[in-house]
Amino acid sequence: MNVMGIGAANWLKGSGTLLLSCRTNSITAIASRSRPAYCSSSLLHSNNNNNTIFSTNCHRIGHWNNHNTKLYFNFYCTAPSNVSVTEHDSSLEEDEETKLRKIKDAANTLDIRVGRILKAWRHEEADSLYVEEVDVGEAEPRIICSGLVKYVPLDHLQERNVIVLANLKPRNMRGVKSNGMLMAASDASHENVELLEPLEGSVPGERIWFGSADEKENLPEVATPNQVAKKKIWELVQPHLKTDGACVAALGMHSMRTSTGVVVSRSLKDARIS
Repeated sequence: MNVMGIGAANWLKGSGTLLLSCRTNSITAIASRSRPAYCSSSLLHSNNNNNTIFSTNCHRIGHWNNHNTKLYFNFYCTAPSNVSVTEHDSSLEEDEETKLRKIKDAANTLDIRVGRILKAWRHEEADSLYVEEVDVGEAEPRIICSGLVKYVPLDHLQERNVIVLANLKPRNMRGVKSNGMLMAASDASHENVELLEPLEGSVPGERIWFGSADEKENLPEVATPNQVAKKKIWELVQPHLKTDGACVAALGMHSMRTSTGVVVSRSLKDARIS
């Protein structure tokens, strides 16, 4: 009886299924949402006289008959140096490239736009908050609250281009309904915070994306605020956002862009973005 698959000394740990076929005289091991691991335990073998399948510690675990048979196990399975094991579980951990592509696709469903702050003032009920009136290319400006009092002087917010995450659910912030978020970079200590900025010439309301310049024409539709909340899109994307060594905002290797070029922080390098 042969064990077919991915290489000597590879072990499959956990509960799964052994598919036994008399026609192919082979065992195929199927992992059940488990990682390959390296350890020492039972090796499968058979008694050719009565077709009984044993582990090396002589525990009988199944019977080989004239039909395809399923055995369910909860032990370690391995192969010696002259055989190998096949793993057939499509639910095993995806490779890193596939994960990053899915995160990028999700990021491009966020409605991130160029905004322009028309005016800003201190929140009357919260010392740490500003209230901004922001043009994001809609019929009326949006009201957005941001916790920037400690980091940005009020006069630096007036008539300034910013980056707005626009498809979050509105939030009531101490009596003011905030409809969006200003995106900013911060250092590891969170002592320095800078608003992200588009390059000069960007227009309020213009959509921002992650990727190359020519990807602009093939962007997916933006998600609704309910979809962003339900699918936790922002929570998925945000940990992968940071500025690079040139202060360019990026998602991994993919720069954050408008039609005029990349989005930047004025001075913060390798800083997280939120």
